[in-house]
Amino acid sequence: MSMKIDWMVALVMGLTLPVAVAEWKPLWEGDAPGAPRPPAGSETEGKGGRLSHIEQPQYFLYPAPASGRTGQGVVILPGGGYTILAMNHEGHDYAKWLNERGISAMVVKYRVSGNDGFGYGYPVPYLDARRAIRTMRSMAGELGLEKVGVMGSSAGGHLASVCVTRFADTFEEEGKDAIDKLACRPDFGILVYPVISMGDVAHGGSRRRLLGPEPSAEMLDKLSTEKQVTGKTPPCFLVTTSDDGVDCRNSLRFAEACKTAGVPVALHVFETGGHGYGLKGKGPVSAWPSLLEAWLERRR
Repeated sequence: MSMKIDWMVALVMGLTLPVAVAEWKPLWEGDAPGAPRPPAGSETEGKGGRLSHIEQPQYFLYPAPASGRTGQGVVILPGGGYTILAMNHEGHDYAKWLNERGISAMVVKYRVSGNDGFGYGYPVPYLDARRAIRTMRSMAGELGLEKVGVMGSSAGGHLASVCVTRFADTFEEEGKDAIDKLACRPDFGILVYPVISMGDVAHGGSRRRLLGPEPSAEMLDKLSTEKQVTGKTPPCFLVTTSDDGVDCRNSLRFAEACKTAGVPVALHVFETGGHGYGLKGKGPVSAWPSLLEAWLERRR
């Protein structure tokens, strides 16, 4: 039996295959643009599938069962302060949840590192995210897709917010093949306890990793995505808690900007729940996945 069939059988049976046999595929053929590829063996994996020092940007595809497809696909960007990727609870767990609801999903291993020497500051993670959206869009016929959204948590939520606001940006590294010529504007955005601002309520670690120790005022504004919302920003869903270590005003300001621009937005602020809970929040915040499910049904 092929690896692909093994994986699909495991999905149907609710089993989890180890990452070693997962079908990770490169986002680009050959070396990815924006930064030199680090030496083989640089990538590390910690507890809970936390990856860092990413060698090659890749994706793991979870096609929805053909019989129950909604026509939606979601590109998933795990969080981790632009230093690590919380690949399991903010990546694969989301993908399986979406699959159960007829939605195809793509978990993205975008480039992050806690070592400045890797050169993974902006725009490198954004190049990977844009490429992932385009890659999923290139599979529209195969997957029965009509809409492709983006979902991110924490720093991955910031990256997703860049995707829904700065999709008109151009980069000289792009346009080398047919996939790069596809649109990278998501059809909707799902921002889970997101980092948004690079200003007074910023998550300092994410800002440092993305923009370096002394970012210019221009870059701080450019990557403060509450300042980048326009009428062309797609509908967005946000969830946060008032006791989140990533200040909930990140989400509030983004939602306010959407309201001002006339962008449909759903904002859910729970009293408690902290940060990094994924699908396993306790107390009132545990309701957020059901709220997202209803919202996604309205986005079809």
